[in-house]
Formats: sequence, structure tokens, C-alpha cells
Amino acid sequence: MLIPKLHYISQGISPKDHLENIQNACQSGAELIQLNFKSISDKKALKIATEARKITHHFQTRLILNNQPKIAKEIKADGVYLGDNNHTVTEVRKHLHSWQLIGASANTLQECKILINKHVDYIGLGEFKQTKTDNETNSALNKEAYQLIVEELDTKTPIIAYGDITKTNIADLLESGVSGIAMSNEITKNFNLIRTLNRLLKAGNSEEQKYNF
Repeated sequence: MLIPKLHYISQGISPKDHLENIQNACQSGAELIQLNFKSISDKKALKIATEARKITHHFQTRLILNNQPKIAKEIKADGVYLGDNNHTVTEVRKHLHSWQLIGASANTLQECKILINKHVDYIGLGEFKQTKTDNETNSALNKEAYQLIVEELDTKTPIIAYGDITKTNIADLLESGVSGIAMSNEITKNFNLIRTLNRLLKAGNSEEQKYNF
């Protein structure tokens, strides 16, 4: 199964904000949405995910849930993204439907190799920083770091860059060999940016439609 090149990570102060932003992203041509809600009850999480699934299904957009494998299985989301250490890929795989995707975060070459050996469907590699300052941790990755990791891995597993990414540094990131990018802030500020990003990434563009809550 092909992994879209552009991932929109949802944002919002409230569940309604998340859902409205997801609709706007889908309507603007997003091919994959990562629903990123935190610090809420399982009951509320299920409700939000169910509504997000309705929207993304309407637009034929893939929906990935952040760190919620049980809910991902229940609502038949397209997959789950493991962005923390509370879940292991092997255990999550046992509980998901066979067709559901698993993405996971990595910060180093070694972490990428471990995830590839566990047969994840894609890796979120980051965080990207165009320039590194003395105040930042050693975990920040620049273009050169991405290029070294991608070249060393030489893998068919898609590598999706995330972090401090703007439209101006996408070209540099693509030159590093990553498969695609995950963005949040810039897209939330201007959903029309998705069309531009799809062109830059040579990604697909969904037909505009309208979903009513």
C-alpha cells in the first residue's frame, strides 16, 4: 500500500476545532490526516475519531490515529501512528486488522533500523530543524542528517520528515531523499497551502467536496 507524501497532523483547541480543520484539509486535497488529540478520555477520543472517520471517508482521505490502536481498530481507521514509547509495534500489530497501517517515530539511524526490522509501514523521522542553535537538543535533525540516514538505510520503507518544516525548505528536504513530509502549523494557518505542497511533492490532489457536520 502506497503511503501519501503529505501528512496533515490535526490541530485544535477543542474537538470541534480538530474536526473543522480536518474537513478543511480534506476539502483542500489532503490525502492523509493524522488525528492528533491528547489528554482526553477514551470515550471522547472515540467520539472524535468516529466523526473524523466519517469526514475522511467522505473525501476518500486516509485517517491515521495518533497512539490510539484500540480506537483505530474499532472505527476502522486506515492505521495508527506510534509517536511515544508506550506501545510496541509487535503488540499493536497483533491487535489491528491486517490491512491497517502502522507508522512510528524515530530520531536516529539505529531507531529507524529497529522499526524497519519490526516491519512498520512508514517512519516519521525528526524533528527537522533548518538551523540548529546552542539551545536545541542533539535530537534536532537538519538536511544533512536526513540525507545520511536515508542513504545508510537504503530502504523501501517510506521516511516522512516532520518538525520545523516550512514551504521554503521542502525542496531541500526532498533532495535529502525522504519520501514525504508531515506538517501542522503552516497548513492550519492556510489550508490552500495543501495544493501547493501537493505540487511540490508531486502528490495527488483530491476532488473538492463538502461534508456537513
